[in-house]
Amino acid sequence: MIPENAFDATVPPSGTGCVECDASGGWWVHLRRCALCGHIGCCDDSPSKHATAHATSTGHPVIRSFEPGEEWFWNFRTEEFFNSGPALAPPSHHPVDQPVPGPAGRVPADWAMRIQGS
Repeated sequence: MIPENAFDATVPPSGTGCVECDASGGWWVHLRRCALCGHIGCCDDSPSKHATAHATSTGHPVIRSFEPGEEWFWNFRTEEFFNSGPALAPPSHHPVDQPVPGPAGRVPADWAMRIQGS
């Protein structure tokens, strides 16, 4: 069970892409949403791993997938995976027309080679 103090169901996501990657012109493989503050960060397969960095720097322990069709949560503190959890404020995923990896126009042609071994 996800602790009540690890999420806020009223806070919407911070946007449709990784906050830090969008600010720096970067790109991501998949997106993750902080269940407490709504911060959208990139996954650990992405070059910058901003979702994990956010959890580490803020102490916000739980993320949810921000991918269409995925409802799972991960608790960094306990290293527990949950297939589902509390409903969070919409939207529950990035726009379905947003490519993966993304965003359009910023993903290098050799992106798969770049993430091997990350």
